[in-house]
Amino acid sequence: MLDDERLIAEVDKSNMLDVLARFPDQITEAVNIMKTVQLPDFIKIDHVIITGMGASGISGDLIQSLFRDTIDVPLVVNKEFDLPKWVNKHTLAVFLSYSGDTEETLNAFKMASQKKCKIIGVSSGGKLQDLCEKRGVTHIRVPGGIQPRAAIAYLLIPLFFILERNRLIKNSIEMDLAEVLTVTTECRDQNNIMVKEDENLAKQIARSILDTTPQVYGWGIYSPVATRWRTQFNENSKVIARDDVVPECDHNDIVGWSADGKIAKQWSVLLFRDKDEESLFQSVRLDFMKTLFTGSVAHFLEVYPRGKNKLAKVLFTLYLGDYVSCYLAVLRHVDPSPVDAITALKNQLVER
Repeated sequence: MLDDERLIAEVDKSNMLDVLARFPDQITEAVNIMKTVQLPDFIKIDHVIITGMGASGISGDLIQSLFRDTIDVPLVVNKEFDLPKWVNKHTLAVFLSYSGDTEETLNAFKMASQKKCKIIGVSSGGKLQDLCEKRGVTHIRVPGGIQPRAAIAYLLIPLFFILERNRLIKNSIEMDLAEVLTVTTECRDQNNIMVKEDENLAKQIARSILDTTPQVYGWGIYSPVATRWRTQFNENSKVIARDDVVPECDHNDIVGWSADGKIAKQWSVLLFRDKDEESLFQSVRLDFMKTLFTGSVAHFLEVYPRGKNKLAKVLFTLYLGDYVSCYLAVLRHVDPSPVDAITALKNQLVER
């Protein structure tokens, strides 16, 4: 089925795979948008808070993990209706909402305004743009019209420019961009619908985990990537999935797997590996987990990145997972795009 473009099109009615194929182009477009934006250069920033839900929140998580060892001020990702008490006029508060109408983000924005934070908003329009304009704060408008989870480049790239402009990070994204575009283009060229399954890693992974529950393990810079894979399985594939983080999971989670063999056989485990990024402490734990899971779960797979710089590695693995989730949806005969449960919740919130 995954080698029949006609059958894929019959399932993927809203063309999620076509949108997915434009991811490298979205990165370039997002960079070009940021080159036209007049970003504020704030004088004193003691901490950074990035508020967003879903793909917006994942964008913040990616930034937090990528700069954990290099940024000199605390950077927190907020996925709540409100803000922590410590937020104040010396806080850079960035609000991400692709639609511009995310209730949690809008409520937190209003609190940030009351606390006189240094505010920047990113959206495709909506109420967030209106609030920014009314309060005279910077708003970055990105292209609309696609599912928020397919717009992650538009939400992620502005964060690099905002942090760089305010001297919170030293390296420009443009220094890493050439390799980012190379590896994401390679991922697209090697995993798009025209590439047959015997040469298409994303199709092969989707096939191997079909009819099982996916468990994805991240660590370090791959922790938010694991969460992204899980949420893409949830939204695109319409399956229950889990993610967890090493080494924390080695203090609790692994006991369940070792003691409940019957249930373990219903799961597939995906584990990120990267010898260049793994410390000795990490490698020992990951090798132990490989031994634990091999033969005890339905399928165990190690997932490797491409590229040399961290951003390239992260975006390659993230992009690969997007393809896997869409192919799993096709194998399950479900359209990747609709998210009926989320739509129903939003409709109920509107009717309150």
